[in-house]
Amino acid sequence: MSLIDGLFMTLLSTVACVALPKLLSVIFSAKNEKIALSPATVTSEQSNF
Repeated sequence: MSLIDGLFMTLLSTVACVALPKLLSVIFSAKNEKIALSPATVTSEQSNF
């Protein structure tokens, strides 16, 4: 493997290690917000009882 290949793989690995945890945190926070908001919604029919 040449020096350029090694630098490219290092750069690619660095980008993956920085980007993937951020992407996962965004996905899981969106799921948690959706789950947390679902039971909290109350319709006007339910509040009259």
